Amino acid sequence: MEAWHCAGAADGFIIMCLTYPSGIDEFTSEVIPILQKRGLFHVEYEGNTLRENLGLPLPVNRWTAERTAKTAGLA
Repeated sequence: MEAWHCAGAADGFIIMCLTYPSGIDEFTSEVIPILQKRGLFHVEYEGNTLRENLGLPLPVNRWTAERTAKTAGLA
């Protein structure tokens, strides 16, 4: 995984475990910490939402317009 990522051959992976949920538990408790120590997996998220973490703009709709107005002190 590290070699593929560092070579630019992959920017993400789909993980399929043989057993569920223990396989996911093992992966997250054993593999993720190793990737984090090597700087290959984030330790903290920058944004509060998936959209923010992917760098996507907020969609324009009545809910985001209302939230934007509240944040700006207009509502």
